[in-house]
Parts: sequence; structure tokens; C-alpha cells
Amino acid sequence: MGLNPSPRSAERGYYFAHPRNRFWPALNASRLVRAPLEPSVAAMRMLLERDRIGFTDVVKRVTRSGGDLRAADYRRGAEALAEKLRRADPGLLWFQGKMPFGAFCRYALGRREPCDWGAQPFAFEGVPLFVTPNPSPANAAWSLADITAAMNAAARFLESLGSRGR
Repeated sequence: MGLNPSPRSAERGYYFAHPRNRFWPALNASRLVRAPLEPSVAAMRMLLERDRIGFTDVVKRVTRSGGDLRAADYRRGAEALAEKLRRADPGLLWFQGKMPFGAFCRYALGRREPCDWGAQPFAFEGVPLFVTPNPSPANAAWSLADITAAMNAAARFLESLGSRGR
């Protein structure tokens, strides 16, 4: 789960559409997918059907920066997300970065405690939460190998739950 759609992703119709974003290379190198995919609308459909990985954002409003979002955006986003979770019944809610997770916790759940990487000590709508580094090229503190390793940790966590979705 990302924070909100970027203009490029909204224009292209699929998540992490910027060519320098490391999401797709890390995902393709991870244990989360059965076979690599080329970033595209078709890849999003394949991920859902084949690997049971779906995408959404905390907030659906397109902005150039997360700083353009307001508390009301997060509250509306949490309501919409809760409804999606009830319909889809996923095995895991996976956040791409501490910033979207922290904003979601603060504005949507009223929680202010710091989060760590990986599995979180609470759930949302009964769904376990997991946080990995944001794969954005702006997040240069994390290498592609680091991001891939974090995605592999998410795969191991899912396996420990005995599920790749419910």
C-alpha cells in the first residue's frame, strides 16, 4: 500500500510507474511473486490473479507530494480501505514505507506510537500489518537489495500465517 497515487502512476494506470522506482525490480527479485512481470496494467491484473497481491493507496487523491495531503484525506481513505478489506478479505496489509504507515496510523486510527519495519503489533479490520521501505528513488538510504530483502521478510511473514491471503 502506498501513500497516494503519483501523477505518473495515475496517468499510466498502474502503481509504481516511474521508471526509476525500485518497486518492480525488488518485487520481481523477491519470493512474493512466482515469475517476474513487466510493470503495466496487465501486470497489476496478473499479480492479483496469480500471486494474490492487490494494490491500493491510503489516500486516492493524486498529488505530487504526500505533503499536499490533509488529515481529512486520511480519514476518508481509512473508511474506503476498511470497506475494501471487508470485501477482499486479504491476508496482509502491506505498507510501502513508514511515512504512509505513520500517517495512516496517526490520522485514520488515532495512533501515534512509532512503528518498526516488518510485522506490526496490531491489525486493521482484523488484517495483519507489515511495513517495508519505500522503493521510491528519493529514498536512497535503502538499496535495491535491502528493499528486496524486506519483501522477502513479508513473504516469510505470510508463510508464517499459513496463508497467501485468506
